[in-house]
Amino acid sequence: MVGGGEKKFYPSIVYTDELSPEDLTREVEKISTVNGADIRAVLYAAVDVIADKMGNSRIVRLGDLGSFRVSLSKTAANTADDVGGGNVKSTKILFTPGSRLKDMLRDVKFSKSSK
Repeated sequence: MVGGGEKKFYPSIVYTDELSPEDLTREVEKISTVNGADIRAVLYAAVDVIADKMGNSRIVRLGDLGSFRVSLSKTAANTADDVGGGNVKSTKILFTPGSRLKDMLRDVKFSKSSK
């Protein structure tokens, strides 16, 4: 074994499936009075609005879903006048889950998989 030492095993998540936008639309359609075309229209419009607002330095809060905001990785400057776009190394979107999603994480149960 490279590096010596004892072999270790760690838990991991085995994803069983994924939910596509079409699947999500069908699931929401089942529990609401809104038709699939309207659901898709709202989802795609929401992405446009969220991107626009975050691009204009806004935090977007979506209640129990959570919030989205832009974060920067940056370098320091010696003076406030020297700070500019060149000090931004990279950007990313941060998602903070809302209360319902946090509750799910607290309540989720794990078990050993045969895979």
